[in-house]
Amino acid sequence: MLAKRIVPCLDVRDGRVVKGKQFKNIQDVDDPVKLGKFYSDQMADELVFYDITASYEKRHIFIDVVRAVAEEINIPFTIGGGISSIDDFHQVLRAGADKVSVNSAAVRRPELIREAAERYGSQCVVLSIDAKRDGQGSWQVYVDGGRKNTGLDAIAWAKQGVALGAGEICINSMDSDGEKSGFDLALNHRLSTELPVPIIASGGAGTMKDFKDVFDAGADAALAASVFHFGQIAIPDLKAYLQGEGIPMRGAEK
Repeated sequence: MLAKRIVPCLDVRDGRVVKGKQFKNIQDVDDPVKLGKFYSDQMADELVFYDITASYEKRHIFIDVVRAVAEEINIPFTIGGGISSIDDFHQVLRAGADKVSVNSAAVRRPELIREAAERYGSQCVVLSIDAKRDGQGSWQVYVDGGRKNTGLDAIAWAKQGVALGAGEICINSMDSDGEKSGFDLALNHRLSTELPVPIIASGGAGTMKDFKDVFDAGADAALAASVFHFGQIAIPDLKAYLQGEGIPMRGAEK
């Protein structure tokens, strides 16, 4: 079994890291450069940076903030938010990103995934999906920072994204986001069993066991924000716990 990954997420608005619940009630957390360096030093496996209002505000990502964070870390760095063209890919990769996450723009123009994969390789392209339960056993795709329901089925869209060239799927459960009640295990299990690419689980981490549960459900990586930002879980402690539970971790003591 491949080692699982722990991925802190920096949701950035107006140059500051913020966090909310179910994409609402946003509160200020910290400076992204300071927090990024902290997670790099804490042995996080990767770092994700989302400019959470770029798509809704129809503007480009804050490249200067991306560059400043990239200079302070030595772990793989994924950038998302407001990525709508190949030129956007070029700009953030040049600023220090290792991978680029696309969401709203890919829903509106799926060929962006193919174009990016052909130019930079599938390993560089992460399809991020904000998904919400529809009450009928399925999940629908939302865009513009969770503001707009597209009516697309999340599983079908993930499959289409992989067919177009996405190398990873980051699935964010809007129902669980910020609630600390556990990841959406059913959603992650469906994706991990039906898709041939790594699945990054997002939304709902509250305890160390939540991470074990989602890895047992098939996720390859687990992304979280609140539990790390507010000091509820330390990444070295989490890795040691998971290793002890039989989950292979990068950098954990055996």
